[in-house]
Amino acid sequence: MVLVGLAGAALGGGTNMQTATFAAGCFWGVEGAFRQVKGVASVTVGYTGGATKNPTYEQVCTHLTGHAEAVAVVFDPGKVSYNDLLHVFWKIHDPTQLNRQGPDTGAQYRSAIFYHSPEQAAAARAAMEQLQKSGKFGQRKIVTQIVPASDFYRAEEYHQNYLQKNGLPACHL
Repeated sequence: MVLVGLAGAALGGGTNMQTATFAAGCFWGVEGAFRQVKGVASVTVGYTGGATKNPTYEQVCTHLTGHAEAVAVVFDPGKVSYNDLLHVFWKIHDPTQLNRQGPDTGAQYRSAIFYHSPEQAAAARAAMEQLQKSGKFGQRKIVTQIVPASDFYRAEEYHQNYLQKNGLPACHL
């Protein structure tokens, strides 16, 4: 995956760092949840999974770019596992809602895991299968997409760390 618009320093610097990319509704709340995880070096909000290069928030909101609001999570696998991050992902949203989370509707709010390696793909699929079999969602089917990571475009600066900048404790996730 190309982290378009992310400076190398934003990747945490260490050679053992890995990236995970998730979409689970409005990226502000998703970012806030992952920022609290020990072992996460950085969380960047942005757009991925679409066709338009360098999309703006306004363009993504037209539902014509195909992008999802997502977060790129740079983490130290010696401190937090990818499976731990998957646990956070499944916990913070309803993966049975197609193209929506809470009051937010449209494909930009879809549930998706953008994997960066075959190991991440296998872990994501196994976790989704286990969660589906658990019965937590009754008869509702998990609709989360598990797809290869593609270009990730950093969102505008006012979206970065939005909740903290605006003194908000949480989003509606």
